[in-house]
Amino acid sequence: MAKDPVCGMSVVEGPAALKADVKGTTFYFCSEACRLEYVMPQKELAKLKRTVAFGAVLTMPILALTYLPIINTQVASYLLLILALPVQFYVGWRFYRGTYHSLRARAANMDVLVAVGTSAAFGYSVIEALFPSVFGVQGLYFDAAAVIITLILTGRLLEHLTKDRASESVRKLVELRPRVAHLVRKEGTVEVPVEALAEGDVVEVRPGESIPTDGVVSDGKSQADESLLTGESSPIEKEPGSQVIGGSINSGGRLLIRCTAVGQDTVLGQITKLVEEARAGKAPIQRLADRVAEYFVPMILVLALAAAAAWRLVGGVSFATSVLVFVSVVIIACPCALGIATPAALLVGTGNAAKRGILVKGGEAVEAASHVDTILLDKTGTLTEGRQTLVEVIGEDRNGILRAAASVESASEHTIGRAIVRSATLEGLRPESVSDFVSVPGLGVSGMVGGHQVKVGRRDFVGLSDTWEGDPAVARLKAEGDTVVFASLDGKFGAIAVGDAVRNEAATAVRELSNMGLSVIMFTGDDQATAEAVSKKVGISQYKAGLSPADKEREVAKLQSEGRVVAVVGDGINDAPALARADLGLAIGSGTDVAKETGGMVLVRDRLTDAVDALRIGRATMSKIKQNLIWAFGYNIILVPVAAGLLIPFYGVGVYSFLPFFSGAAMAFSSVSVVMNSLLLMRYKPRPS
Repeated sequence: MAKDPVCGMSVVEGPAALKADVKGTTFYFCSEACRLEYVMPQKELAKLKRTVAFGAVLTMPILALTYLPIINTQVASYLLLILALPVQFYVGWRFYRGTYHSLRARAANMDVLVAVGTSAAFGYSVIEALFPSVFGVQGLYFDAAAVIITLILTGRLLEHLTKDRASESVRKLVELRPRVAHLVRKEGTVEVPVEALAEGDVVEVRPGESIPTDGVVSDGKSQADESLLTGESSPIEKEPGSQVIGGSINSGGRLLIRCTAVGQDTVLGQITKLVEEARAGKAPIQRLADRVAEYFVPMILVLALAAAAAWRLVGGVSFATSVLVFVSVVIIACPCALGIATPAALLVGTGNAAKRGILVKGGEAVEAASHVDTILLDKTGTLTEGRQTLVEVIGEDRNGILRAAASVESASEHTIGRAIVRSATLEGLRPESVSDFVSVPGLGVSGMVGGHQVKVGRRDFVGLSDTWEGDPAVARLKAEGDTVVFASLDGKFGAIAVGDAVRNEAATAVRELSNMGLSVIMFTGDDQATAEAVSKKVGISQYKAGLSPADKEREVAKLQSEGRVVAVVGDGINDAPALARADLGLAIGSGTDVAKETGGMVLVRDRLTDAVDALRIGRATMSKIKQNLIWAFGYNIILVPVAAGLLIPFYGVGVYSFLPFFSGAAMAFSSVSVVMNSLLLMRYKPRPS
């Protein structure tokens, strides 16, 4: 048995089954609607929008004519028939189509009950409208059929809308790669499309440009900003023999690079592939209503037919009364409350989350949040601020060293240099003009500031000996995960430490996640020392360092194979495969578009504690959904026997003079109860404000 990736229904694999091959994988579907939603989501979404709008326009006057004494009753009956006809057979056509495919696949889904229930209400109402004396009772149910069809399709539309932007993540990844490259040939350098590059080609990458493809530096020295792809917060020094990654930024000097991988074989191409595979291979959500419907639908139909036949053959009631028995059972079992049990709670729960800066992309994310037992936190940009800031200045003349270093670094584009300049400016130490500026890739920068020689960079570059009185403080800072550069000012030495500061709320968030019973793990592309330092600061005992994007995705898959339900919190493109593979991805709002579009939830306010709120709201919402479903099915269990004739021995067949109407009213009351119960979520507070 296969599972429909859209609705989670069981599907018998075979020649007659609906299926589609997507990226080499065969998926089976319970209905044509599910297949179209999966294969052509944009086209199906546009069609569903038009259908729902048309249904809503017709349903409103149907309700008005049913409950308001606007015109003559008989005339109103004819108008109701005219208005309800297109709702039943045009707007509701997908339920009939779904019923056909469901029965052909030998699996009863919600489409069957919707089609049969609304058809029974509609068919009964048609006979009552055209031939009022047939049943001997009054009451039309065009409104019940129209409302059920329109309401359930509206719920499906909301689900479609939340998935609409999912495909954008892959496009964003592809856009990271430049469109053209400077190909070095014997006759000179020419611009060519990136797609034209082949392994072994040599390309020129100028300062500030994106590196077009994976390769090895053959000439030149520079720094590459790989933070979007690896999570490494500091620029990586590049020299002949160094590996470079396509899509990263050359932030220093000119480089000549020999291509070692092109197209889908590059790291960026593999990340794109991982996102696609993780999204397609994610286990389908098994919606409780649909699972129960597999057994509930045939049971109700059999019960309705059996009750009608029994009262006709054994009880001796009239044919008209037996029809009313069937109609009453099916109407009272028709899934109005069942259809809105999940959407109503999701609407309120996601609204509550949105007020707290948490955007929830769909019901799958909420369901996953309620089951998460393991959470993986990215380091750079998630547990930390994601940008280099000044940590400490070591030296006798602190302000003099900082001002001089900032003055020289103002002529540099290095990330650490920009952090020094920004911090000095914030302290009121405005950089002075620099002359004779020299940048030595991989070593440092130097220049004349106010007639003084200033150097900033590595220890040997600034002329500092192997032993210096400030070394114990330098060792301490390095142990804490900070980056240290040295400076000299006319022979006076100092050291400047910059680091990616831990978020103020990180430790609180980690503690609260642990208190929820979750296993908290940090993973990062940074080195072991930095990872260890950050993990100690925030209170995480488990961490993984030096991970590539593929490693992060594999780490999630490994935990899932152990039976864990995994959430991932990240902000970078390097986190996209892990976010897609995880049961729940939570993207930091300040992160990249790819991370935000791949994650199932987005933390807009850029606060890690919102991840705690997101999981708690998810748990509360799923709890409310289960309460709604219990009520919806409980109402059926109690009232279906009444509709099936339980009261006939006590009150006679006269009960059916009002029972169909009572069935519709009870169905409406059930729906109202579900909505009211869902609205209680508005008052839920995941944490004290």
